[in-house]
Amino acid sequence: MTEAGIGANARGILWMMLAVFIYVLSDALIKHLTESYPLIQVLWARFVFHAAFVALLVRHRLIAALKSRRPGMQLARAALQFTAALLFVVGLSTLPLADVNALYFAGPLIVTALSVPLLGEHVGLRRWIAVGVGFAGVLAIVRPGAGVVDPVALLILAAAVAFALYQITTRIVGRVDSTMTSLAVIGLFGSCVTSAIVPFVWQSPDLGGWVLMVTVGITAGMSHFAQIRALETAPAAVVVPFTYTSLVWATLFGFLGWGHFPDAWTIAGAVVIAGAGLYIFHRERVNRDAV
Repeated sequence: MTEAGIGANARGILWMMLAVFIYVLSDALIKHLTESYPLIQVLWARFVFHAAFVALLVRHRLIAALKSRRPGMQLARAALQFTAALLFVVGLSTLPLADVNALYFAGPLIVTALSVPLLGEHVGLRRWIAVGVGFAGVLAIVRPGAGVVDPVALLILAAAVAFALYQITTRIVGRVDSTMTSLAVIGLFGSCVTSAIVPFVWQSPDLGGWVLMVTVGITAGMSHFAQIRALETAPAAVVVPFTYTSLVWATLFGFLGWGHFPDAWTIAGAVVIAGAGLYIFHRERVNRDAV
């Protein structure tokens, strides 16, 4: 059956599931690369080849894509995304894939909490309860009463906060700038920052290293592209819940690549976080439909 013969919602779901699969694959490649190369060099590859992928997508429209009506906000947004990516890669180099992904899913909970003071949005009692339940899931994974808290886990939570702020600024600039502008600015910002630092830590890759570095950037770009197509093809309420399939892929890749399998507390915490996030999204959809 061709894509045209599949319903819009089904196509959107397939695009989102593809985006999530590629995203986790990119994370697994990054984790593998950090075992042989400096973190900044891996991050450099992720941004530079991502930017190259976006440039190929827009081609002759590249200059137009870089024009923003809110350049200051775009730079702040790019800085937040870069900070989140840096902290995420630090965590990824140390913790199991499944643990990192589970903790990172605290992001939607943080977005909901911060949307009140930063966006002036109204969050009802049900969503506040869901936020509280979700953070209980975070505590189940971190387990602060079970001994010394792993500081890297706290870095992942800091990355989730930075990513939540990035999402909020994305909502703001999305009112005046195109998606391609937002993608292009992120790629250019990350490429410039990492390119200024990477000469000090550069370690010459072999052929296999270059192939993996190029693949990391391309898969990151492909994931963003597939996510955009998903949201263009079907309503967000239909496709966004499928982002939580990343927990399945992260567990699978973590087990196949490093023999990591999440313990019962991590699985329980991930289920609670995902459930709280899905409920918050459901309530947001209900509230939008009621307007």
